[in-house]
Amino acid sequence: MSETAFEDELLHDAPARADTDPVFVAELTEAIAQEDADRVRRLLSPLHEADIADVLEQLSANKLESLSILAPDTFTGEVISELEPDSRELILDHLDASHIAAAITELDSDDATDVLEAIDEDLRDAVLAEVPEPEREAVELSLAFDEETAGRLMQREFVAAPEFWTVGHALDHMRAADNDLPDKFHDLFVIDTGFRPVGEIPACRLLSARRDTGLRELMEVPRILVDPETDQEEVAYLFQKYHLVSAPVVDAAGRLTGMLTLDDIVDVIQDENKEDMLALAGVNEAGLADTVVQSVRARAPWLLVNLATAILASAVIAIFEGAIERIVALAVLMPIVASMGGNAGTQSLAVAVRSIAERDLTAANAMRVVWRELATGMVNGLIFAVVMGVVTLVWFQDWQLAAVIATAMVINLGCAGLSGILIPLGLMRAGADPAVASSVFVTTVTDVVGFLAFLGLAALVLL
Repeated sequence: MSETAFEDELLHDAPARADTDPVFVAELTEAIAQEDADRVRRLLSPLHEADIADVLEQLSANKLESLSILAPDTFTGEVISELEPDSRELILDHLDASHIAAAITELDSDDATDVLEAIDEDLRDAVLAEVPEPEREAVELSLAFDEETAGRLMQREFVAAPEFWTVGHALDHMRAADNDLPDKFHDLFVIDTGFRPVGEIPACRLLSARRDTGLRELMEVPRILVDPETDQEEVAYLFQKYHLVSAPVVDAAGRLTGMLTLDDIVDVIQDENKEDMLALAGVNEAGLADTVVQSVRARAPWLLVNLATAILASAVIAIFEGAIERIVALAVLMPIVASMGGNAGTQSLAVAVRSIAERDLTAANAMRVVWRELATGMVNGLIFAVVMGVVTLVWFQDWQLAAVIATAMVINLGCAGLSGILIPLGLMRAGADPAVASSVFVTTVTDVVGFLAFLGLAALVLL
């Protein structure tokens, strides 16, 4: 068979992306509805655990519950670990404690901790009671740390060797039948007699070295030593900054207690980005398995805040009610000023929140960035002041009205740029998350300033 024909056959035999195939999802849904467990297993068995999780997340909450009763063996440790938190929590509520215990025993300690932290305390205790003692102790130690810290995230399985060993000693140790190695690791940590990490050796360098080479000759000094209480977002920043694939975690005495790996850090980065995106949109959380009630609870509080700010903006308009009654054109034009300011503020805010998250915006360059955003807003204001001035002049044949809206446009876009950077900086200085409430404040500022500037100038100039 030719190479091309062989590749074509492989592509033909490769399973399609089942998680994006509506026909496959419909077939799985039908099998669940018919309570055909064997058919469910035949459909899912060829798929990778991550693909199975993606498929299951396409199902409704009722179908997931039915599947957990019909074919609980579908939910292996890897599949449970790959599920999104909302779907995972729903599934775990309908699986036996013994099944969950057997499933998490297959996992590394960090993944097992991630699974167990989402379930209620009574079920967690029941599950841990059936987990073998070494695995149970590792998970309990991790659960003792606060959420979103390195201690919760770290993996307690790692590979370490004393600094006086050679490459041959290390390889023989790892190959020993009774040695419990992590499923995947990227670095060997070199430790001193106090079990403190003094170096690290990439696995590729270890495998390519001669057996009689001392580990001291190969090792590099660890670029970071992570405290287990460190916030996971800070750890993700360090991984990104130093291009790490793993890092040692040490206790208060500097002893090696675990490691962090890149796959977990990627999840952290994605989760933090998702949180910021949802927060900027005024949503606390969102999941495909959420019910209507859960969605309402997540979104209604922010809508209430937005309602309050809208009432404030309307109160500003009410002050100039007489001017609007006398000059109808003001009612036509004032939404334009507020809308342009809101969009400009959102642009500035998005840049600011991203820069803060990536640690690019610091005390050293904050003033320069503030002046840049103010200048950008003013220049954009001048550009669109000319545009709206011309449009207003052609539309209403009134050069004074055109001058008013042009001036208001410059003022509002300048304030929008300034508020878009100062509000997240102020929230960060106060210890709050800039992504959570910034958009509400920025929108309020641009609406209030826009209406005040436009209607106030109109009252002064035109009446």
